[in-house]
Amino acid sequence: MTAAPVRAVMAALSANQDAARFVGGAVRNALLREAVSDVDIAARFPPDEVIRRLEAAGLRAVATGIEHGTVTAIADGAPYEVTSLRRDVETFGRRAVVAYTTDWAEDAARRDFTINALYAGEDGTLFDYFGGLNDIPERRVRFIGDARQRIKEDYLRILRFFRFHAQYGRGQPDGDGLAACIAEKPGLKLLSGERVQKELLLLLKAKDPVPVLSVMQENSILGEIFSCDLNLPRLERLTGIEQSGGTGRDAVLRLAALLPDSAAVARDVAQALRLSNEARDRLVAAAEKDDRIAAPVARARLRELIYRAGRERTRDQLVLRWADAGGPAGESQWDSMMSLARDWQPPVFPVDGNDVMALGVPEGPEIGVHLRTLEQWWIGNDFAPTRPELLERLRSVVLKKGQ
Repeated sequence: MTAAPVRAVMAALSANQDAARFVGGAVRNALLREAVSDVDIAARFPPDEVIRRLEAAGLRAVATGIEHGTVTAIADGAPYEVTSLRRDVETFGRRAVVAYTTDWAEDAARRDFTINALYAGEDGTLFDYFGGLNDIPERRVRFIGDARQRIKEDYLRILRFFRFHAQYGRGQPDGDGLAACIAEKPGLKLLSGERVQKELLLLLKAKDPVPVLSVMQENSILGEIFSCDLNLPRLERLTGIEQSGGTGRDAVLRLAALLPDSAAVARDVAQALRLSNEARDRLVAAAEKDDRIAAPVARARLRELIYRAGRERTRDQLVLRWADAGGPAGESQWDSMMSLARDWQPPVFPVDGNDVMALGVPEGPEIGVHLRTLEQWWIGNDFAPTRPELLERLRSVVLKKGQ
């Protein structure tokens, strides 16, 4: 919040009149001593005035979410979202009709949780309208006002409640909030797959999402999203493997661990959540259980699997089979296999059809036969034969066949 580009945006908007404040995640995370990724700003005037002030200060303004009152300010190449103060006029469980206001408390009242409704002035002065500062040290995720009413305004807040608790909370979820989520859980079916997907993947990226997911499963909330049996024990073992190996938190792989090993189920879930084509394909590939992968696997055999299936698919299968095995997270055999799958770069087969035709083989299916046979010999020798050696073997095979 003290960076020069941020100061430039605040100076353009506020002009020392308390017309703009930092809000939401940046304030919350700073108080929690958590990393701050985005700096959001709230302004007391409508979007057209936000744009006018930014441009008057020589800053670029982009109407990225003008229908929601949001303008993106670009300062020194970095984006900062500026949203005009708003109040809800009407809500529908999935969206709201809003009007602009100049009242900070009205803007705070339409936010979901107390820790997300904290504001900070340019000088760092904090503004708290609903007790968020008391919830920060307790790491308590608490709805503003009546929890059931807040959820009815937007049923996505059920998932946000659990996601924020997984990311920032401590101990058991707030009792009133949990009770409201249980009571209003049928509303989750009203939400679009895209909105559910976003919150679910963010929840899965939490350091340890399993305790929260367990609460959701015990109270039949996950059943509103998934119609299949879920494998929470495997997901728990996967998170332990990730932590022991120092790897990043992989939401798609964690989703694969949570789901049964069924390509059909994976496709259905990907469709329901409107996953990208890339994420869908990866989820389906992970669900197609590869029983060839088990500890120990000879390194040459594992290299062949990586070459055939690709590095990502092999790594995904490897870590899921490790989690299935139920052994310790740092088990040396699995860890050694993971290191190979992570670090080994499959080589490119250095012979092609032109090389075969150069030996007099006519264009046609015979070329493919020769290439596949030669490639299998190369793989069987652990990719060691060089191009000259491969060409020599190809020449001898072609000549022998021609005799």
